[in-house]
Amino acid sequence: MKILLTNDDGIHAPGLAALVEAVAGLGEITVVAPEAEMSAVGHAITLTDPLKVKEYNKNGKFFGYAVDGTPADCVKIAAWALFKDQPAPDLLISGINLGANTGINTIYSGTVSAATEGAILGIPSFAVSLATFKNPDFSAAAEFARYLAPLMIKQKLPAGVYLNVNVPAVPRSQIKGIQITRQSKANYREEYHVRTDPRNNKYYWLTGEKINIEKEEDVDDRAILDNKISVMPIHYDLTHYQSLDSMRQWDLQWK
Repeated sequence: MKILLTNDDGIHAPGLAALVEAVAGLGEITVVAPEAEMSAVGHAITLTDPLKVKEYNKNGKFFGYAVDGTPADCVKIAAWALFKDQPAPDLLISGINLGANTGINTIYSGTVSAATEGAILGIPSFAVSLATFKNPDFSAAAEFARYLAPLMIKQKLPAGVYLNVNVPAVPRSQIKGIQITRQSKANYREEYHVRTDPRNNKYYWLTGEKINIEKEEDVDDRAILDNKISVMPIHYDLTHYQSLDSMRQWDLQWK
C-alpha cells in the first residue's frame, strides 16, 4: 500500500511525526507537507508564484518533501509532479492536526482541504485532528489513524466522499467509543484583540469561543465533548440540492 501523508501544521510538526510512526509498516510512506505552518488556509492553491520543493531531513535521515505552499498544493504537486509517472497513492492521510476541525472549522481547515484535494484526485482520503492546543498527546489519534487506514481501502467510500476524523484529547482509556457524526452548526463569539507594536502601530489578533453547540449526540462537537472519536463523511459537492426545485420556481429571466 502506498500512503501519502501531509498536514497544515508544517513538515516539522509533532503531529505529523506521530502519524508517520504510527502507519510505518502498513506500506510505502511518502510525506509531502508545507515547509511552514499553513493553518486555516482552507483550500487555497498557489497560482501566482512558483512552488519550491526541498528534501527535508529529520535526525539525519530523509523524512519527506517540504513545499513552500499550501496543503492543497502539496497534494497536487505530489500527484502531478513528484510522482506523476508512478501509480497514484492508495491512501492519503492528512494530520495529525493540532486542534479540532469540527463545525465551521471544517471549511477553514487546511488539514481537511488536503484530504479534499485527495478526494478530488480520486484517492481514498481522511483528515485526522486532535481536539486540543495545549499539551498534546497524539498517541490515541495516531493509533486510530493506523486502525482506520486499511479499513478505508477495504470499505471504499463513494467517489468524492472522504472522512474528517476528530479525536478527543483524553487518555486512550477514557475514549468512550466512535461516533459517526454530522457537522455542527455551532457559531463563534469572535473578537479581535487590539494591540500596539513597538512603533506604535495597531495590529489585530483574532480569538473566539464556540457557542450554541447542538445537544444531539451525532454532532461532531458533541461527540468530542462526550469523549468519543468523531468520524464524519464529507464531500466537496457544495450544491444544496433541497433548494434546486424551489429556486426553479423563481422564473429567472434576466436579460
